[in-house]
Amino acid sequence: MYSIAVVGATGLVGSTMLELLKKRNIPIEKLTLFSSARSAGKEIIFNDKSYIVEELTESKTQGPFDYVLMSAGGETSLQFSPLFEQQGAIVIDNSSAWRMDPEISLVVPEVNPPSLSRKIIANPNCSTIQSVGPLNILADAYGLKRVAYTTYQSVSGSGWKGIEDLKRGERGEEPVNYPHPIYNNVLPHIDVFQEDGYTKEEVKMIEETRKILQLPSLPVTATCVRVPVTSAHSVAINVTLEKETTSEEIKMLFNENPYVTLEDDPKHDIYPMPVNAGGKEGVFVGRIRKDNSLPNTFHVWTVSDNILKGAALNAIQILEQLITRKENTK
Repeated sequence: MYSIAVVGATGLVGSTMLELLKKRNIPIEKLTLFSSARSAGKEIIFNDKSYIVEELTESKTQGPFDYVLMSAGGETSLQFSPLFEQQGAIVIDNSSAWRMDPEISLVVPEVNPPSLSRKIIANPNCSTIQSVGPLNILADAYGLKRVAYTTYQSVSGSGWKGIEDLKRGERGEEPVNYPHPIYNNVLPHIDVFQEDGYTKEEVKMIEETRKILQLPSLPVTATCVRVPVTSAHSVAINVTLEKETTSEEIKMLFNENPYVTLEDDPKHDIYPMPVNAGGKEGVFVGRIRKDNSLPNTFHVWTVSDNILKGAALNAIQILEQLITRKENTK
């Protein structure tokens, strides 16, 4: 049994983490819920027990805690994760604060286990998570030469604020979170623009893909787009492989792998869609076909619930991996 803290417990990802802790029967002896001052004092029911959400302060990081699930933004994580770490807790952080730190493991459990060189583990970007799993399968079988992403990211990637903006647009109201209406629109703009014209979200996908796959010189590019969909991200992956193969061989490879679910029967209009992936824990792949404009290059379409596998579920799977490792060393 473990002492676990959830930071950002009232947010979209934090509340989903709590649902998964219950659903997956994580052995919890003590649960502590933290939030910002604005949300402190709220009551949350977990396993038929009432918990009052506390404001996170430095003194409260002393716990003691075994594991901390952190989903409260980069600045909060930079301030508090090292304090939890100093007290002996392992922090699984959902922000971008630590992802590219060379001492910090950036983990998708199906791809790479945490090294624990430090007791902070980073959860990757939601679109990266659903992309590197299929790419890792291809890398193991054929090797990778180049990756190009185009994402179609749902408004829940912005949390409750994004969902509310979509609802505002449906009511004919002006947006609050996005610079333009997202209802009946598409925004080629996620996070802030950099000097070279890429957005920070695009840079995240590029750098995180290289780090997770341990291919630091892999050519990767990305265009990240927000679409008026409530839940589940879609990513069009264009990938050039080192070894020759065919679309049918790639489909067979995916079909045999438990990490992904193949939905690829275009004659019967079967392919992954957000409307079907929302609320499900898997990564769905389809529309697999050869890119006739480049040698040994293929298109792969992937869809996954960004709040589940793209955030909360990936963090809980890391936690399960750590608990299993600890139990096996007893």
